[in-house]
Amino acid sequence: MARTANYDRDAALDAAMTLFWGKGYHATSLKDLEAALTLKPGSIYAAFESKQNLYLLAMSRYFAISRQGFRDQIASADSPLAGLAGHYINFASLPESDAARQACMLTKTLVDTNTTDETIASASKDYLDQMCAEITDVFRAAQNAGEIPENADPERLARRFQANITALRVEMHRGSSREMISALAEDMAAETLTLGTRSQARH
Repeated sequence: MARTANYDRDAALDAAMTLFWGKGYHATSLKDLEAALTLKPGSIYAAFESKQNLYLLAMSRYFAISRQGFRDQIASADSPLAGLAGHYINFASLPESDAARQACMLTKTLVDTNTTDETIASASKDYLDQMCAEITDVFRAAQNAGEIPENADPERLARRFQANITALRVEMHRGSSREMISALAEDMAAETLTLGTRSQARH
C-alpha cells in the first residue's frame, strides 16, 4: 500500500509539474489541478497543503530532473568542456514533443512571481543559483584539467553559459525553426570549445 501511495504522489507531482510549467503559477486554477491530478480539491489540499506548496514541490521536482540531466550529460562526455558544448547540442536536437523545448520552468517562475509571491520567487532564484554552481564546478574541472586558462573565472563563464541556455530555450519557446535553433546551438557550442583552443594557444 505504501508503494502505491508513493507512486500516486509521484504521478501527481509529475502532472502538477507539467501543468504549472506550461501555464504558470497564477494562471493555473484549482479546476486545472483537479483535471490534471485526477483528484478532488479536498484530496489535493490533504496531500499537498496548498496550491503554493504544491507548486514548490513541483518546482523542486523539475530542478532535480534538470540537474540530473545536466550531470548525466557531463559524465558521459569525453571532457568537461566537451560536456558543456554538448549540452547546447542536446537541447537543439530534442524532439518537437519534448516539454523541454520551452523556456525553463525556473525562469518562467521568476518572471511570473517575482513581484507577486516572494516565497516562490525566492525558491526559483535559489534553484537557478544552485544550477549556476553546478555549471561553475564543471568549468572549474575544465580548468583543473588544463582545458581553459588558469586565470579564467569559472563562475563568470558559468553565468554566461546559463544565460546562453536560457536564450536558446526562449528561442525554442517562441517557435523558431529547427534550423535556426541548431545553428544557434552550434555557435554556442563552438564558442565554448574555443575556450579550450585559447588555452592551448597560450602554452
